[in-house]
Amino acid sequence: MPKTLPKVDVVTVGVGWTGGILAAELARDGMKVVGLERGKERTTADYLHGHDELRYALRYKLMQDVSKETITFRNNRGQRALPMRQLGSFLLGENLGGAGVHWNGQTYRFFPYDFEIKSLTEKKYGKEKIKKDYLVQDWGITYNEMEPYYDQFEKACGISGEENPMAGKRSNPYPTPPMKSTPILEKFKKATKQLGYQPYQIPSANLSEPYMNQYDQQINACQYCAFCERFGCEYGAKSDPVVTVIPAAKKTGNYEIRYHSNVTEVLYDGEKVTGVKYVDIYSGEEYIQPAEVVALTSYVMNNVKFLLMSNIGEPYNPNTGRGVVGRSYCYQILPGATGFYDEEQFNSFMGAGALGTSINDFYGDNFDHSDLDFIHGGVISITQTGKRPIANNPTPPDTPRWGKEFKRNSIKYYTRTLSVGSQGASLPHRENYLDLDPTYKDAYGLPLLRMTYNFTDQDKKLHRYITKKTAEISERMGASKTVPHPELKDYSIVPYQTTHNTGGAIMGEDPNTSVVNSYLQHWDADNLFVVGASAFPHNGGVNPTDTVGALAYRAAEGIKMYRKNGELLV
Repeated sequence: MPKTLPKVDVVTVGVGWTGGILAAELARDGMKVVGLERGKERTTADYLHGHDELRYALRYKLMQDVSKETITFRNNRGQRALPMRQLGSFLLGENLGGAGVHWNGQTYRFFPYDFEIKSLTEKKYGKEKIKKDYLVQDWGITYNEMEPYYDQFEKACGISGEENPMAGKRSNPYPTPPMKSTPILEKFKKATKQLGYQPYQIPSANLSEPYMNQYDQQINACQYCAFCERFGCEYGAKSDPVVTVIPAAKKTGNYEIRYHSNVTEVLYDGEKVTGVKYVDIYSGEEYIQPAEVVALTSYVMNNVKFLLMSNIGEPYNPNTGRGVVGRSYCYQILPGATGFYDEEQFNSFMGAGALGTSINDFYGDNFDHSDLDFIHGGVISITQTGKRPIANNPTPPDTPRWGKEFKRNSIKYYTRTLSVGSQGASLPHRENYLDLDPTYKDAYGLPLLRMTYNFTDQDKKLHRYITKKTAEISERMGASKTVPHPELKDYSIVPYQTTHNTGGAIMGEDPNTSVVNSYLQHWDADNLFVVGASAFPHNGGVNPTDTVGALAYRAAEGIKMYRKNGELLV
């Protein structure tokens, strides 16, 4: 029999970016907030002398243990889904801060086009431009409505950046100046300007200078050590939830984090949620935490899994197209080209997670799609994140995979290779979705989440187009040999691609095509908020974290309003 605990105002399931932001905002507003974190506590001290590529980058020290919980995967409904036994395509975080600890820190905003993609596309190109079986829809909110929340998140992080000439309007400059430029970045800027494009420094959560945020939390200046992605920052110079928002919530005295607490069910009476059930992973004891408001603030997959396991909302059915939970799962594509240089050498082993330069000339509808058989686009960038020695071994494709020539080219090209890359937008398709696996279960006896996903014709055409543009930039940069990325085939759960998974509990204006409204409040249970990239109706062509943070601030505002008037927010 589970032990029932005293009721609180808000319980959050997961303590990463979204759980941390809600805690900071709601606890400061006087609400009693409990954060349930199935992992352990972490601080910057845990990463002292942690520049261990093997331990963190290759053996995934900070990531979810897939021997206890994973997902199953298949490309289509005709295949049998099998469990992902080793992390590969994406890296799920665990412990305090979640994936917000091991991110690179690239903090782009989505564009106005993203939020009104269906309306703007049809207005300009006609309804036939969006092909059958693509579940493209507007978000139920505009960029101008989102802008104040972007501003809040960027101030919490102290984002270092410069004005993007093609982006939506900003109410304020970036809190701190852009990071340093380097010869590699200047090479990209020169080439793209020659081609008529408009480069700018990537907005970065690796700060260019010390900064104090609105919660009086100090964030330090980046040391350019090149250990960002898959690592925690021992300097406190990469903005993450543990540095920026969680301490602010703790200071109020209204916030409690319970570690090693694995939530197994959201309790739902058919009209409202009443709390959550969780298990202490060490003692095995079960608890019920009653709450006036429940916020799902876990990773994309887990948010969707909680809704499906708890029977909240109608599961998506690909046969009929009905149902909303699990619908519109999206990923990303990675067009690009690698340039090999015979003479010139670069300090590519130095860098930071968000040290880079981008162009948005091929993002969204910034270029004419009239004669193109796809919509949207993607950011094109060069980044200097730091090539660590174990996982980076660039050689031209005609190099043997072993032997004397392989060794010679490995040494030669380690500092003579530059990659121009892109993140391409991902649009929802009728056959790409999430549901519960009928066969496999996790360590607690609960069904695994099943992913049915494959690249679409839209993905393949966009990938081909953007790859050609990246190759042109590489050639203009002076590479002696440019190797474009191969064309897309079937999606594979390995190797690593990005951790930019979205959808499954999407937002919108219509309960028939969305799970939550624009405050991320569940249509079927008005005291349940589902916060995170699970709310994205499609995935944009840049990193999602800025939009995740902005939506968390909007959800916090929505919870405050709900606690005052007790009504559905529409």
